[in-house]
Amino acid sequence: MARLRKKTCIALFLFTLFVFGTLMGLRTLKPSDGFSDLAPGLGLLPMIGGRMDRRSVSQDAVSSPGQVRAKVVLSNSGPEGTIFYDVHIFYSVSYGNPSMDGKYLHWDHVLVPHWDPKIAASYPKGRHMPPEDIGSSFYPELGPYSSRDPDLLESHMEQIGAAAAGVLVLSWYPPGLADDNGEPTEDLVPAVLDAAHRHNLKVAFHLQPYRGRSDHSVHDNIKYIIDRYGDHAAFYKFTSSTGNILPLFYIYDSYLTPPENWSDLLHPTGSHSLRGTPYDSVFIALIVEERHKHDILAGGFDGMYTYFASNGFSFGSSHQNWKAVKAFCDGNNLLFIPSAGPGYIDTAVRPWNNHNTRNRVNGRYYETALQAALNVRPEIVTITSFNEWHEGTQIEMAVPKKTVTRLYLDYQPHQPEHYLELTRRWAEQFNKEKETWLM
Repeated sequence: MARLRKKTCIALFLFTLFVFGTLMGLRTLKPSDGFSDLAPGLGLLPMIGGRMDRRSVSQDAVSSPGQVRAKVVLSNSGPEGTIFYDVHIFYSVSYGNPSMDGKYLHWDHVLVPHWDPKIAASYPKGRHMPPEDIGSSFYPELGPYSSRDPDLLESHMEQIGAAAAGVLVLSWYPPGLADDNGEPTEDLVPAVLDAAHRHNLKVAFHLQPYRGRSDHSVHDNIKYIIDRYGDHAAFYKFTSSTGNILPLFYIYDSYLTPPENWSDLLHPTGSHSLRGTPYDSVFIALIVEERHKHDILAGGFDGMYTYFASNGFSFGSSHQNWKAVKAFCDGNNLLFIPSAGPGYIDTAVRPWNNHNTRNRVNGRYYETALQAALNVRPEIVTITSFNEWHEGTQIEMAVPKKTVTRLYLDYQPHQPEHYLELTRRWAEQFNKEKETWLM
């Protein structure tokens, strides 16, 4: 009798453990509560010729003969091989390795200490030691690569095309500048543009924050980019409903500059306004907190995007808020560009940030985010990200890997291209639905 009771208790314990694990997995599909610890602080110009069109495409969309890798379309669905210029994907060229760069860059990322010394004392310090130990919870199929490798760029463009994303949004710093863990990469832009063009892709620019960034320095940045790259066939431009064709720029951490300063740059009457000049563009700000939507409007931006792939990470990245943000944007002639991601885990570089992890749930988390984006009928959808390996938001191909000290996450039971295929499927669905919205 005692043995039977013991077996019954064990069975009940195992069943309870199973139910708890299932509930924790499902939790990742819902917003967490509160705003992320990671946030550092957080009128449309008289309309660019009226309402923004629901198509976005650059001129010179088709490559020269012999170079076509994918069929090019605007906003309608098509057969396998189609790419869509209203699906944008964030892309980084910050990675390096000894064979191309003389040393590892970013793969050897430091373990970022928590800002509270008492909490920081509980977590490891130091930096990663590639190639077996890299600053990511996943391991790339291409290994710890260099963004300067021409073959690597070709592979990335192939993968992005396979995902049907027509525009890669390139993280950009001015010449001579870089993030804290990398080196300057502005000299790589021509190679990225050329590689993108060979695959019928377009390139938009994601202006990153740097020391001393201001509305004046951004004025100079925009002028530099357009003067240097504006005539390249792969340089992305957005088409408005009246036929105006303008470059489009994403401004990361735009909230760090006060709206009155942005107004000097982005309002037609601003002291150094770009409006009505050869450098006029479509400027998209980052919405993190709810109040930022009013700042974005006052600053003269043309729209807002959410970037973060962690549902509940911020007001802007919480799916449940997108309907209200879209309504605000519609009422003020702004673009709303939601960002969907496959999951989030940055504990390989921020070991104390486990509470912001979002489990991929074999792709269900990604599909939930993509459906939430489609539900608000946006002009453009952004994907966070193609290869932000530190934050575990990448859809680039990853493989299972186990070392003496590390067991990496992977996409099993699916293949390495699983998230590329999911992206294509949803990009096609997005464009099918847009056809009905426009009727």
